[in-house]
Amino acid sequence: LIPMTPPRGHSFHLELDSAGHRPVRNFRVRVQLECTCTREQHGENMLCFLHHPEEELSSNQDPSLLDTLCTDSYLDVHKTARWFCQLVRAIWPALPQSHGWHLTLLPSRRSCQFKVTNGTESFRIEMLFGVQTDDSDIFVSSQTREARTLSTTWPETYAVAEVKFFKYIARQAHPDSLHLRCLQLFTRVQLGFGFSTYTMKTIVMHLLNTIPVSQWRRRFFLRRLGDINLKLRSCLEEKCLNHFVIGNKRFPQEIILPLDIASAEPPNLFHHLARYPAAHSQAMSEYQDL
Repeated sequence: LIPMTPPRGHSFHLELDSAGHRPVRNFRVRVQLECTCTREQHGENMLCFLHHPEEELSSNQDPSLLDTLCTDSYLDVHKTARWFCQLVRAIWPALPQSHGWHLTLLPSRRSCQFKVTNGTESFRIEMLFGVQTDDSDIFVSSQTREARTLSTTWPETYAVAEVKFFKYIARQAHPDSLHLRCLQLFTRVQLGFGFSTYTMKTIVMHLLNTIPVSQWRRRFFLRRLGDINLKLRSCLEEKCLNHFVIGNKRFPQEIILPLDIASAEPPNLFHHLARYPAAHSQAMSEYQDL
């Protein structure tokens, strides 16, 4: 995730989509021009977008984001991705890696995807774009789970906060801690079943938040795998798995959450199981097959 910050003379303002709902809320990023006349007075080489004629601006500096990356004053994901891909293509020949690696840009409308190969190895890389919510660890992102999403729609993401949580655990964990191995193993075991990787990740994060870090060492490996299995079963039976970040009263204070997220009621990631009996029956059947 590449954090995007407004350039000089611009500001970003997040606006919640009126149809947005948790656990995935959608936002729009309104771009507003800001007066920079005081910077001109202090000798900075920049003309104010608001108070200089358009002819003077166009001949002396790059256009504003409103003219390049926006649609109707809102930051456009498609335009941003296209611009960044063009930037990658332009700077690649100047990088030392270009002498031994071949760059291939891949089609993508909401991210920058490319592949680098050197004849024997090949790596695929995807870069997503994000805008920070205030000064918190919550972002809105160019990534979306829905096939049809407007180019000015930026879904809320908790990925940065979750990564910081795992780093928080890692700083406290013993060198032989196997909490990540537990997550990897259980994620691989459930491949082909109806349980998403995010479901297993959420369950492990909840357990990491309640079971002491010292209890995730190698000698407790099988016991922790059993805990993950039991947690999955109990959540399925209760048709309830709370979101880990939203409304978590035990969330580490060093990871900064906006007040509305910290104080919200945690959404149930298994709400569809409570709503659709057939889905619940299928999930229980798949659990038995694990």
